[in-house]
Amino acid sequence: MKKLEGNLTIITGGGKGIGFGLATAFAREGSNLVITGRNLERLEAAAEKLQNEWNVKVLPIVADGVNEDAVKLVISKAYDTFGRIDTLINNAQVSKSGLSLVDHSREDFDVAILSGIYATFFYMREAFPYLKESGGSVINFASGAGLFGKPGQSSYAAAKEGIRGLSRVAATEWGAAGVRVNVVCPLAMTESLKSWKESYPELYEKTIKDIPLGRFADPVEDIGRACVFLASKDASFITGETLTLQGGSGLRP
Repeated sequence: MKKLEGNLTIITGGGKGIGFGLATAFAREGSNLVITGRNLERLEAAAEKLQNEWNVKVLPIVADGVNEDAVKLVISKAYDTFGRIDTLINNAQVSKSGLSLVDHSREDFDVAILSGIYATFFYMREAFPYLKESGGSVINFASGAGLFGKPGQSSYAAAKEGIRGLSRVAATEWGAAGVRVNVVCPLAMTESLKSWKESYPELYEKTIKDIPLGRFADPVEDIGRACVFLASKDASFITGETLTLQGGSGLRP
């Protein structure tokens, strides 16, 4: 029996990278999907691949989480199409990574805050009535950039730590309704990271040395399966937590 048979999972940024890895892991466990992003061609290609391989229904929707009306449309379309919402995963994020704090403009900072905190807030608020109905859960994505103060990541880290705070408050407020809210901080191998590895092999090797397990996470097998666990009944008593999937590089007492 698949863990999420017949469920409906919404994944922002589900057409590529970690988001597509998440979509694959959830589809493999029987969950139907709504995947969002800003590139329709990419979303449609991802949806076709997921449907053909895992025999689930996938609805691709072009939406920018910064746009409150667009978020409302995603949630209403998801419920109208599938009649339920079981899991919301806020994965998408845009930021000026690599830009030092003093070189940030107000506009640069807004990019991260709007696509991070505001988008997560909009999706959570709009999805809550349906998550309450299903006894569902939210999985929000934060980052080691915020946990460990990574250089060149000030606006990104600020947005991600804001998402963690928002998640903890929601976990407290929504517990009585049976809705769980957790956070994942991944360190995963993506298409962009593969390009970086090829361009800067020495820096890549140096980075790997700081990871006790000696590798980056696989978006499907490492990140996706952990999120499937958090969304499943196996994690029914887990809420308000931050799960660091960092291969040991985020060791904490």
